Amino acid sequence: MKAHATHIDVAAIVPALPRGVRLRFDETRQQWFLLGPERVFEPDEIALEILQRVDGARSVAAIAQELAAAFEADRNEIAGDVMAFLRGLADQRMVDL
Repeated sequence: MKAHATHIDVAAIVPALPRGVRLRFDETRQQWFLLGPERVFEPDEIALEILQRVDGARSVAAIAQELAAAFEADRNEIAGDVMAFLRGLADQRMVDL
């Protein structure tokens, strides 16, 4: 049996940080953290690039386009990676999609 791939319109998905979740820089540790109720996520460099663009206004497609331009990479590949990353955070209720 062959699985059917579903097409996701990344231009229509506008991620946002839900109420109670904040992206903060800790001066003492010199590190960024995504803080949520009873959760702390320490983003790596790539995750931080994505999270800094999650503003409730930019779509996943726009975020992917910006990252593709900044890192000279394929926009479609980046869009898939961004969606996978954001889905993981959404599963943990750290991002709204």
